[in-house]
Amino acid sequence: MSAISGTATEKTTAPDSVSTAEPVPAPSSATSAASPPHAASPSRVRQVPPTAARVRRAIRRLPHLLVRGATKSAAIVALLLLWETAPRLGLVDRIFLPPFSEVARAWWGLAIDGQLADNARASLVRSFSGFGLAVAVAVPLGLLIGWYRPVADLLGPLLEVFRNTAALALLPVFVLLLGIGETSKISIVVYACTWPILLNTISAVRGVDPTLLKLAKSMDLSAPRLFQKVILPASVPVMFTGIRLAGAVSILVLVAAEMIGAKAGLGYLINASQYNFAIPQMYAGIITISAIGVAFNQLLVAVERRLSSWRVPVGG
Repeated sequence: MSAISGTATEKTTAPDSVSTAEPVPAPSSATSAASPPHAASPSRVRQVPPTAARVRRAIRRLPHLLVRGATKSAAIVALLLLWETAPRLGLVDRIFLPPFSEVARAWWGLAIDGQLADNARASLVRSFSGFGLAVAVAVPLGLLIGWYRPVADLLGPLLEVFRNTAALALLPVFVLLLGIGETSKISIVVYACTWPILLNTISAVRGVDPTLLKLAKSMDLSAPRLFQKVILPASVPVMFTGIRLAGAVSILVLVAAEMIGAKAGLGYLINASQYNFAIPQMYAGIITISAIGVAFNQLLVAVERRLSSWRVPVGG
């Protein structure tokens, strides 16, 4: 067929019959501008989950979260119920162990009065100062003793002597040498917190997997890089065990130190309440110390998880 006849045939074709080989015309700029934004990028819509799906996932997780929260708080709730009912039923003397509701009212009164905040602030400043100094001293010293055998041989006997000496037994010595001011209280906290951190850091460095060390040395790593890439990451879990123990010790030892010659602090509040026979206020101070200890421990746990995020969980 000639080109002319083919052209004639295409002209006589009906208008409603479209050839399959004819290319689809590209949309004009006006059409593109008129189309809605979500139609132009459907992938963006798929990336963001709809609100209804998120709500359904939250509803499905709600029973699990409720059961988990109830399991964790069951023992605390049982203890508080026992504390509330035992004095009211006459199982214990109400004068020396008032119901929990009376202690809660006393705690709220101290909080409104400002005494609780002032005493807690004084204790936290002393405790955190001593704890921070202990970490700054004990961690480098523990790494040094654990990594270099000559340093361990030199300081080992001295460590054995002081590690078995209770911090509270040396409290009169600190008071005599440093006075009854802030210096003696912070110093006793530093002394008490140093030993858990130091001993656990030494154990962490010495407990690094020898196979891991041999593998790192076979890669011709320098001593600083070996220490940075292998020793420190492997020592973090055991090291933080000592740091968490020191966090609890810093509060407990400080409370005992504040009962001698202090004019502010939670230990002073507890001691003064006992002397004045304000038993609910005394228990309110004890509860505050427990709450601070729990919060401090959870903070250290969060820091530990952040620094040891490379570890694979035991059940994972």
